[in-house]
Amino acid sequence: MDITDVDLNLLVAFAAMSEHQSVTRAAESVGLSQPAMSAAVGRLRVLFNDALFVKTAAGMQPTPRASELAEPVRRVVEAIKAEILPTSAFDPRKAGKQFAIVTPDIAEVHFLPQILAHFAEEAPHCSLRTLSMARHAAADALASGAAELAIGYLPDLQKAGFFLQKLFRNDYVCIVRSEHPDVGERLTMKTYLAASHAVVSPDGREHLLEQALQRRGLTRRVVVGLSHFMSLLPIIEGSDLIATVPRDLANVCARHGDIRIVEPPFKSPVVEVHQFWHRRFHQDAANIWLRALVHRLFGGSVRGASPPRARHALPSGETLSQARSRQR
Repeated sequence: MDITDVDLNLLVAFAAMSEHQSVTRAAESVGLSQPAMSAAVGRLRVLFNDALFVKTAAGMQPTPRASELAEPVRRVVEAIKAEILPTSAFDPRKAGKQFAIVTPDIAEVHFLPQILAHFAEEAPHCSLRTLSMARHAAADALASGAAELAIGYLPDLQKAGFFLQKLFRNDYVCIVRSEHPDVGERLTMKTYLAASHAVVSPDGREHLLEQALQRRGLTRRVVVGLSHFMSLLPIIEGSDLIATVPRDLANVCARHGDIRIVEPPFKSPVVEVHQFWHRRFHQDAANIWLRALVHRLFGGSVRGASPPRARHALPSGETLSQARSRQR
């Protein structure tokens, strides 16, 4: 007998007949009509070259061959039901999964406290770790499943094979210590350019503010250059330096330090912060739960934005209509 000749539905019918020893009751148990079950028994007899179930006064009794097959067939049917057919569900209250998110240190400060607070309530046995890596490595981590999401300004991930969802629009503001002697409620361009600045330039990241200032022909006096945003709080709090940073980081600094937020004297570039995931995990229940939580907590959280929808990242220069034509 060749396995390609076996209709798995026949094994379901066999298991039902073994259990109920009645065509009527077996048909009811699997949602078939009585004629359909009778036809299935007929096909089983041909397949195994055996009568299998014989009508007696006590019902449809199994033949010796049917009795031998009963337990192996039952195990096969149960394995298919338990391990293959169900869509994998994710119950955050019972799961013990460790999630990983690719994100820079600035996003750790903005996202992690609220995410962890909701983990404690909604997913008490789950854990979270963050990964900081170059963008090409971020793509590999999402594709391999080493990380569920990447969150931030990551234009290199806006490409085929990935989904993205906008969370919020982030602009730049200035932060100074509360008693800064030269900066009041407003900051003039003259004061801004004359001041001493602390500048954060993370390796491998887009420096949009620097590019915007260069286009305007503006040059700052940089006293200290940093590679991590989290070094700023004690430096700004303990000096007369000015730092121009994303608004979400400025809000964190103002909450936790003796810091004031001042609008810059120029039109700030705007960054769209997204969450990204690979198409391999688009239907994964745990991934769906995590990204729904992230969007619920942070969608439009810094700059008011209409609720975004997840979409495919398109190849560079390709319009949505072109992509649809290519997929047809």
